Amino acid sequence: MDIRIGEAVDLFQEVLFYGTERVIRAVDNPLWNEFSPEQIQTLKLISKEKQVTSSRLAILQSVHKSAISNRIKKLLQKELIRIVETDDRREKLLELTEAGQEVLNQSDKVLTDYLGKLLSEQINDEEIEQFLAIFRKLKNIIKMDGV
Repeated sequence: MDIRIGEAVDLFQEVLFYGTERVIRAVDNPLWNEFSPEQIQTLKLISKEKQVTSSRLAILQSVHKSAISNRIKKLLQKELIRIVETDDRREKLLELTEAGQEVLNQSDKVLTDYLGKLLSEQINDEEIEQFLAIFRKLKNIIKMDGV
């Protein structure tokens, strides 16, 4: 294996883990007091999937079903998601409510604004275009849509 691929994986993971922590610590927004990063991530995944089972969420977030059950319970109580009944009574799908979409929109705006300011002085337009091209290509290669 090309050693650069290993370095790329390590760098990606570090940016993902430590970047998330840094943003949450640096951004003073009431949203972070009310919702955990895991809850926001769950909303994001439900939004991307449109409708999803709790089992699928557990796989996507690499956690046990009990952790997902707890998140789902809290999001249902806050009326950010709802359960959609299907023909198969055993299968329950989750989808965002309008309130859930609004929380997600606020979260996305806070992150985009913060990261935009943080990166604008460090990364030029050409580098942003390169980043986008690489990540679009990676997404296509691993076929992330509807995984």
